[in-house]
Amino acid sequence: MTNWKDWRHITKLDPDKILEDGAIAEIAASGTDVLMLSGTLDITPDKLAALYDQVRDSGLPVVVEPADPTGARFDGMDLVFVPTVFNAANPMFITGLHKEWAQHFDIVWEKVIGEAYVVLNPASSVGKLTHAKYDLAPEEVAAYMLVAEKYYHMPVFYIEYSGIYGSPAVTKAVSEAADNIQVFYGGGIDSAEMAAEMGQYADAIVVGNAVYEAGPAILKETVTAVR
Repeated sequence: MTNWKDWRHITKLDPDKILEDGAIAEIAASGTDVLMLSGTLDITPDKLAALYDQVRDSGLPVVVEPADPTGARFDGMDLVFVPTVFNAANPMFITGLHKEWAQHFDIVWEKVIGEAYVVLNPASSVGKLTHAKYDLAPEEVAAYMLVAEKYYHMPVFYIEYSGIYGSPAVTKAVSEAADNIQVFYGGGIDSAEMAAEMGQYADAIVVGNAVYEAGPAILKETVTAVR
């Protein structure tokens, strides 16, 4: 597996959604760097296992990003990206669930990559679940990033718009303030133009819903745009 810090394009697949026959081969041929298995609602171990079985032979690195860290799967996964939602009003998504995870589960710590999340779409499932404070100016989001990088020493800062295309000004402000942290952007990317716009600021873009709505062919366009 290539160093995850070199990734430019992440394809996010939802265990609660159905991929058409042949989709995995098309995704694998797109040039994307990695498959991230991630969803917010109705994600069960059986659904995650079924999706993993579909993608395990794709030839791409496979990582999981659990909405709840207690649902993390290590078997077969190259890495496990665990979100901490910095702007969550519900503290369970900041440290509460993480404490339960550390106390009651066997964790392969060398596979864990911590993600500082800021969720900015109030209508999204993750926004509702975490009660995220979403009305943030670019400089406020950049300040969250600095807390993540300089104080908590987290390796990833994830700007999550989850289903809608977000503000390039936010991604730009975060990128310009970042020093030694990888900036991921996810949300609403369904064209080469959007990928290029966010890709000029983010270290990696995440494409998810478009795979199901526009089809896997959209990935080649978005991959080319960020190369």
